Amino acid sequence: MSEQQKNGHLVIIGGSEDRKDDMPILSRFVELCGGADARIIVITAASQIADHMWKMYDDAFSALGVTRHSHLEVTSRQDANSADYVRQIAEADGIFMTGGDQKRLLALIGGTALDLEMHKALKLRGATIGGTSAGASAMSGHMLAQGRAEIRPEKGAVSLGAGLGFLHRVVIDQHFSERQRLSRLLTVVAQNPYLQGIGIDEDTALVVERGVGIEVLGQGAVTVVDGRTMISNVADIADRDTPELIDVRLHLLPAGSQYRLPGGDAAKANSLPAPLLDFLENVTKRNPIS
Repeated sequence: MSEQQKNGHLVIIGGSEDRKDDMPILSRFVELCGGADARIIVITAASQIADHMWKMYDDAFSALGVTRHSHLEVTSRQDANSADYVRQIAEADGIFMTGGDQKRLLALIGGTALDLEMHKALKLRGATIGGTSAGASAMSGHMLAQGRAEIRPEKGAVSLGAGLGFLHRVVIDQHFSERQRLSRLLTVVAQNPYLQGIGIDEDTALVVERGVGIEVLGQGAVTVVDGRTMISNVADIADRDTPELIDVRLHLLPAGSQYRLPGGDAAKANSLPAPLLDFLENVTKRNPIS
């Protein structure tokens, strides 16, 4: 295993990634796992049509030449606490969480032995963890659970729940541009200004290498909403009213963007705008096992 892989990677996908043609995002996921010989586990717990979801990824990973990929069908918390399921995660080079419903995913695996083993895989063994759509939203400590704000931000329109916690102090939304979810993410940030909002377009992935940097893959962009310095009246207005939001920062990182933390090089540090450097330091932080 290379030094790069030992850092551990997150491949956070906005949903509807290419699974039949060139598959650049899934190809990169396989590469980070260690190549075609890697052992990859596909978790379909977010979906109520697990067999259908598994077949899509079985076909995709087979087309990419992966021979050691298998389905971990978690249908209960008993499954997620079983020694056999934990052993499979402990032996995996890569773990991939499919789409569906992030609340279902957390209800089945959140706080279980399988959840803990995934953290160990990432943080102690340098494994790669991928997630698409619901599997992407579940990666942060604070998870966007439900709600819509379709036209403009609305106080109380969106609620958060506990996520898996591979990233902290962020919240992730997916299918971002396609489903016009900027208002929803602004609503989250207005009500929780200590969180940075990350919106990921379809067929687009934010790849995080712990302690090192990020890259954006695919066809779209990653939008970052930072309200930590904003001025707002959200505490004083009624539910469903639109808050006043002043000095909210927005970063747009299109596919092809790559940023690395400066390795003690002051000149490189100065070349990154402070808010973007702060974002990098936050999302690449080597959080302890939780």
